[in-house]
Amino acid sequence: MIPLFLVLVAAQPAADTLPRITLAEALQRSAQLDPSYVRALGNIDNAAWARRAALTAMVLPSLTVSTDYTTYSIDQFNVGIGTQARTIATMRADARFEIFTGGRKIADLARTGADQDAAVAGELQQRFLTALGTESDYYSVLSSRELVDVARERLRRAQEGFTIARARVVSGAAVQTDSLQLILELDRARITLLQEESNLRVSRLKLGRRVGTTGPVDAVPLDSVAAPDLPLSLADAVSLALEQGPEYRVARANERSADATVRLRRAVYLPQLSVSANTIGFGQDPLTRGLSRSSVALSLSFPLWDNAQRELAFSRALAARDLARATREDLERAAQADVTSAYEAYQTARATAEVSAHGVAVAREVYRVQQARYQAGASTILDLLDAQTGLTTAQATLVQARYAARLALAGLEAMLGRRLLNDF
Repeated sequence: MIPLFLVLVAAQPAADTLPRITLAEALQRSAQLDPSYVRALGNIDNAAWARRAALTAMVLPSLTVSTDYTTYSIDQFNVGIGTQARTIATMRADARFEIFTGGRKIADLARTGADQDAAVAGELQQRFLTALGTESDYYSVLSSRELVDVARERLRRAQEGFTIARARVVSGAAVQTDSLQLILELDRARITLLQEESNLRVSRLKLGRRVGTTGPVDAVPLDSVAAPDLPLSLADAVSLALEQGPEYRVARANERSADATVRLRRAVYLPQLSVSANTIGFGQDPLTRGLSRSSVALSLSFPLWDNAQRELAFSRALAARDLARATREDLERAAQADVTSAYEAYQTARATAEVSAHGVAVAREVYRVQQARYQAGASTILDLLDAQTGLTTAQATLVQARYAARLALAGLEAMLGRRLLNDF
């Protein structure tokens, strides 16, 4: 019977048969496919049209043109032609312009301007969030692939150790439990390899979904250059986030929009002055006009009571403004802690990667020495197993730290709204 381990390994698709994608390509494709980013782009268009509508309402009247064409079963008097006819056509054109609205138009213009600023900042924020998710999936593929290599190396070392231990047991230089200990390590190495290969398959499928491919997608390896230092200090990062960070810009724009809505609701309490003009024509055919009349009207309205609907809308606007202000103030108070957390996460992961690289070199040398000592009978099997475990742990820690630094950088860039080290 073929072992299950060999069956699972044989069932894996070959890596060289998978489509591969670079990080820049993944970022570009995911931005076009991510529903949240598509919604953010739509919000910009909607806000732009709302802004245009507010601007045109300042200077242009509203216009309406309508026509009716009616056919009766018997003749009717047609006022347009002054005789009996079975068909009566009516054409009407109306124009209306609000002269004084108590500041409602100005408030609406301010509100739509703030909404447009919020939409633009929201698009930038979502672009970086989409990039953050894409980089997370991309780095997951790369780290999983390297962890598979670490697991395979562990399996190879376990097999070498088992061969050495078996030879020593057969020669009488070691007891039977030495080979049994290596059999346990061999089984654990096989299980770890299966787990890492499973994680790699899932990571490739997630990356494929992110870039719009039905099926797994492999990631092109990145350079292994150590993560550089950040080009700005922590204090500069906090100031930059408050100044142009998308989340903070959205909060400020939302507060301005809510404040303009309050002014909009307050304007309803003032009288409204408008002018309207219309012309109407009667005839027998839709495109001809017999009798016509035109009029111009100046209207003044002063709303007094509408069953407290104005008061309710005004109260809701005040509550929304207070909430927007509190949200903005809370974000600004938390900026130093949030930016510091992201900044230090990168610096910590970067330092961890540097230390881990030294740790791998040390662990590899310790393993080499322990292997030689065990083969010579100068150490126990437990010393060899400890060295094997230490080397595997050091290699895995290095892989995780390297990609943790890249992901921490992407998180910091999302908060600042700008690229610091990469330009995709």
